Amino acid sequence: MEYNVHTLPNGIRLLHVPSASTISHACIIVNTGARDEPEGKAGLAHFIEHLIFKRTEKRSTNQILNRLESVGADLNAYTTKEYTCVHASFLNPYLDRTLELFNDIIFHSTFPEEEMDKEKGVILDEIASYLDQPEEAINDDFEDMLFAGNPLGNNILGTTDSVKNFTRQDVIDFRDANYRTNQIVVAVLGNYPFKSLVNKGSRHFGSVAENTPMQYRVKPEILGQKNTTVYKPIMQTHCMLGAQSFSTHHASKAGLMLLNNYFGGNGMSSVLNLQIREKYGIAYTIESNFSPLSDTGIFSIYFGTDQEKYNKALSLIFKEIKKLKENPLNEVQLQKAKNKFIGQIALGEENRIGLIISMAKSLIDHNQIDSLETVFRKITAVTTHQIADIAHQVLDIDQLNVFTFSPITE
Repeated sequence: MEYNVHTLPNGIRLLHVPSASTISHACIIVNTGARDEPEGKAGLAHFIEHLIFKRTEKRSTNQILNRLESVGADLNAYTTKEYTCVHASFLNPYLDRTLELFNDIIFHSTFPEEEMDKEKGVILDEIASYLDQPEEAINDDFEDMLFAGNPLGNNILGTTDSVKNFTRQDVIDFRDANYRTNQIVVAVLGNYPFKSLVNKGSRHFGSVAENTPMQYRVKPEILGQKNTTVYKPIMQTHCMLGAQSFSTHHASKAGLMLLNNYFGGNGMSSVLNLQIREKYGIAYTIESNFSPLSDTGIFSIYFGTDQEKYNKALSLIFKEIKKLKENPLNEVQLQKAKNKFIGQIALGEENRIGLIISMAKSLIDHNQIDSLETVFRKITAVTTHQIADIAHQVLDIDQLNVFTFSPITE
């Protein structure tokens, strides 16, 4: 896909992807997230993401929220372990309005104490709601075990205690230390000449003061294998298996993405879904996931089932892992897996906001963006030997951590 990049003197990069549509999509991504929080400040990055919508030097909360919604646009944001992202979808004439608002909320938020107090209540409710959903909560508890002692294990929402104790100075200090201008990308997918986008982007972001302190992230240690069970007042058993795996820079990343998709990824035809759910009917949801990060990655398998079927489900998963390692994919199986994965990626391109966000992240992570053809070429180049080697590296049963939420029994 065609794209252009322009770097402002302060380090902020403008990414433009042309589109013939009457609808545009834009995002501003900051390379900072939960893993960058100081000790005892879990949830601070996410808290700031909430606060930027509350008040700026020239706008009230209502004015911020209505600035784009009043013209039918959609505005939202999210925080991950490594990123903070604000994104919007809007009709083409409102690009200036969108970029100006991005600048205002990211660089001119005032973080008033009364808004902080209100938003703490909102996030505490979010934490409570989240904890009531074991299929969601188990993921963070699993990562807390996997990355014990490292900020990567922090729950993105934080804890009840950490959120209650945030101060305005905490917020300002985190923003100043982590909103690095050379680690910010403003990306637009829309029907505009690149020169026009550069002019608008320069007008709205060129005056932002350069801020480029060093980013210091501690790579997590690989800990010994753990098997942990937490008893909760729930009806079903929920389980995650997994371990640290490849980073976004690893040479075998494409191969693991392909293997994950084949083994337990999107769609009903994955190995785990066919063998565990369809054949035996003992797990409503069973899936695997590969999440590459800047210096490590996570490969995991999740399933939920009735308590009396838990051991059977676990043994069947181990059986499928063993089968995959002892009987590697042949050429025909691998080609089918490639066709499926390539088709899913191609269809995913239709999600325009997801596409521009993904491209902006790639620019931050790799300082380049692979074309769809390059992505397909990397997948096509994966061999049966490489898949077998990746399976032996990542699916070592003796190294897989097991984390379980189990119902309390009387």
